[in-house]
Amino acid sequence: MRIEMLVFDGVDEMDVMGPFEVWSHARRRPEFDMALVGLDGPVEVTGLHGLQFKAPEGLRTPDALFVPGGGWMNRAETGSWAEARRGVMTARIAELAPTLSLITSVCTGAMLLAEAGLLKGRPATTNRGAWAELEAFGADLKTNRVVDDGDLITAGGVTSGIDLALYVVERVCGADVADGIAGALEYTRDRDVYVASGN
Repeated sequence: MRIEMLVFDGVDEMDVMGPFEVWSHARRRPEFDMALVGLDGPVEVTGLHGLQFKAPEGLRTPDALFVPGGGWMNRAETGSWAEARRGVMTARIAELAPTLSLITSVCTGAMLLAEAGLLKGRPATTNRGAWAELEAFGADLKTNRVVDDGDLITAGGVTSGIDLALYVVERVCGADVADGIAGALEYTRDRDVYVASGN
C-alpha cells in the first residue's frame, strides 16, 4: 500500500511529523510505501509554527491518502481553514476519494474531508475544538482517539496522529510490526480506537 501525505502551508507540524516517523519505519517493508506530497506538485511548506520542509512529489493516485490539519480553530490565513475556503484541495480530495482504498486524517484534517463531502453519516473524529463543527457537517462524532470506519480512519488532535499511523501499520502489516515500531520510537500506544460495526 502506498499512502500519500498531503501537506500545505499552515499545516500543524506534529500532525505530519508523527505519522511520517512511524511510516518511515514501516516503508522498510515491501508491502508499505509513503510519500509527502503537495497538491499540485513538489512544494516547500511552512508549517503552523514556522518549520519549513519539502514535499518532493505531487499528489498522484495512491492507494491511500492522509490529510493533516492545522489553523482551523483560529481561522488562520494558511492551514486547513484557508484550504477549505479556497476549495481547490477539497474538490481534489472528493474527486480522488472513489479511487482510494483508504482515507485517513488527523486533527482538523477531518474538516477538509467533511468539506469534501466524505463524512456525512459516518463515524469520525477530529480535534476536540472542532467537534461541534464536525457534527454540523453531519458526521457521527466519536470522541475516541482513533475512529475506524473501514475505508475511513480519522484521529483526534495533534499527537493522536501517531496512534493513527501505528493503527494503519497494524492493519496493513500486522500488530507485531506496529508494536515493534512503537517500541523503536519508545512510544506507548494509546489503543482508544472505535471500530464501526461490520469492519
